[in-house]
Amino acid sequence: MIATAVRLRDEEELSLREIAGRLVIRTGKKRGEHPSPATVMRMLREHDERTATQACQIM
Repeated sequence: MIATAVRLRDEEELSLREIAGRLVIRTGKKRGEHPSPATVMRMLREHDERTATQACQIM
C-alpha cells in the first residue's frame, strides 16, 4: 500500500484525500475500507523519514 501511495503522490501529484480514496486496506478489522487521509499522511511521512535516514547512512 505504501508503494502505491508514494507513486500517487510523486508521479500523479494527488492530494491526501485522493490518495486515500484510491487505497484499500487489505487485512485486519478494517479490511476493504479506505484509510483516512491522516493515516496516508503518517505513512508517507514515516516512509520519507526512513528513506532520508538510509540515504544519510550510505553517504
